[in-house]
Amino acid sequence: MVFQSYNLFPNKNLLQNIMLAPMVVKGMKKDEAHELGMKMLEKVGLKGFAQKYPSTLSGGQSQRAAIARALAMNPRVMLYDEPTSALDPELVGEVLQVMKDLDAEGMTQIIVTHEMKFAKDASDYIIFMDKGEIVEYEDGDILFANPKNDRTRAFLRHFVNAGVTC
Repeated sequence: MVFQSYNLFPNKNLLQNIMLAPMVVKGMKKDEAHELGMKMLEKVGLKGFAQKYPSTLSGGQSQRAAIARALAMNPRVMLYDEPTSALDPELVGEVLQVMKDLDAEGMTQIIVTHEMKFAKDASDYIIFMDKGEIVEYEDGDILFANPKNDRTRAFLRHFVNAGVTC
């Protein structure tokens, strides 16, 4: 799972952050974890950042490092909790591209977000929830163009009225 606050260990460089769980949880040897970590950093476009510490990174770089760390555990499904909410708008594209690349590789991804443009750009299907209940489940393009549920329409109308393009 990838959280909005990245949760990288500040006292470890990126490579060490990625190597830790495979070594501790899976018992992977250090040289194997090193190779895996470098592979994951390359996958998210951060190969040259292996020795950098989290405090020196932009928000987009930190989020991509958090994605690399999660991928190192070889998950069947990636879960994201508000992966772009802590980012400057210019950095959202970096994270979205990594997620699109993972999608192209066949990775199932579940993303919790309040950012409608990001949801539309990143999704195949959208589940709109209200008060813990599923209100509508639909193809992303259809849901934004023609929501069936009154509650979904009311929610999306707030964005249109605020001048946000979905």
